[in-house]
Amino acid sequence: MKKIISLTALVVGVMSLAHAQDSNSDNHQITVVVPNIALLDIEPGTAATRNFSSTFAQPTPLEAGEKIDNPDDNTDLWINYSSILPSAVTSRKVNVKASAIPDGVTIKVTAGAAAAGGAGTKGTSAGEITLSTSDQEIISGIGSVYTGTGISKGHQLTYAFDADDADYADLKAKSTAVTVTYTLVDN
Repeated sequence: MKKIISLTALVVGVMSLAHAQDSNSDNHQITVVVPNIALLDIEPGTAATRNFSSTFAQPTPLEAGEKIDNPDDNTDLWINYSSILPSAVTSRKVNVKASAIPDGVTIKVTAGAAAAGGAGTKGTSAGEITLSTSDQEIISGIGSVYTGTGISKGHQLTYAFDADDADYADLKAKSTAVTVTYTLVDN
């Protein structure tokens, strides 16, 4: 009997030392990583469809003393972008610049208001920009956003061309490829 009492006392003693590690709640951590994203493209997406020509023309009927006619505006292209801002950046912008523009010619570009679709803080157009070889802000105030992809998404681009009267003497008959570059940058 003493053995049973001793054994029982031992079991009770061990059980009192071994208390449960579980409770009615527990937790763990999940690390959520949101990447810094800054992507921009011009749509339609192939060089064959986004590269275009604009030709100044002789007026019709052809009459001596007339100025050449400006090409029609081009509204075929759209800027699409995706942006997730890093914590230290308050907004982004799109800059535009061009390679050398033919003497006597002015090329202007306008980014239209942001189209419907996508979500987030879309940018605001700066209005009409006269292209030069220096970066110029064309869209500002871009936050964390996606515009959607393709035509009719993002901002429609309108290109206008003019043979300047002030520089008309500098015009030369030739074909010149002008590269227009858009860059999404932090403010």
